[in-house]
Amino acid sequence: MRRSDEIDTPRGPARVAYDLPCPRPATLLVLGHGAGGGVDAPDLLALRDAAVAAGVGVVRVTQPYRVAGRRAPAPAGHLDEAWTAVVTAVLRRWSPRPTLLVGGRSSGARVACRTARACGAVGIVALAFPLHPPGKPERSRAAELVTGLSTLVVNGDRDPFGVPEAGPGIRVEVRPGEGHDLRRDPRGTAEVVLRWLRERGWAS
Repeated sequence: MRRSDEIDTPRGPARVAYDLPCPRPATLLVLGHGAGGGVDAPDLLALRDAAVAAGVGVVRVTQPYRVAGRRAPAPAGHLDEAWTAVVTAVLRRWSPRPTLLVGGRSSGARVACRTARACGAVGIVALAFPLHPPGKPERSRAAELVTGLSTLVVNGDRDPFGVPEAGPGIRVEVRPGEGHDLRRDPRGTAEVVLRWLRERGWAS
């Protein structure tokens, strides 16, 4: 079942798209978009389709700045505040609460990492995590991945934003021939995520 609505946040309304395999899914995956993109990016759509087919509910969140028609991203604190408000509101709609996973692509992956513990998530899916600005490896964002939660990072080997290294609780899957947009084989990327979800008992 699919539906969408808007949720008020301290930073304005966010748009939320629900794709659910059943009214009360046991696992819910909440996904955010990249800085200048949207929730209809090929990798996000492929992941949505694969996850729902495996019994996982998927919620895709459009940040308030994008709902307002702006392409330039809001400051990190504003993104985190809006995201946390949305996830909290979404979870209130289920009792008992489903197992929560958070994630997204690029900027959305960073937001998910920074807020995962505050939101009560048990795992993170980070697609095209932007390790550093292009050409500036000294400005590493690797610390954002260190959450203590089970985390899957899926990056292309041609990503100009770099590829994170694996660490305790952090699995890194590198997709050959893929850039930052992960557009060459989105279904293959989704299958990588689905295998990880099944290993942990979060998907059927």
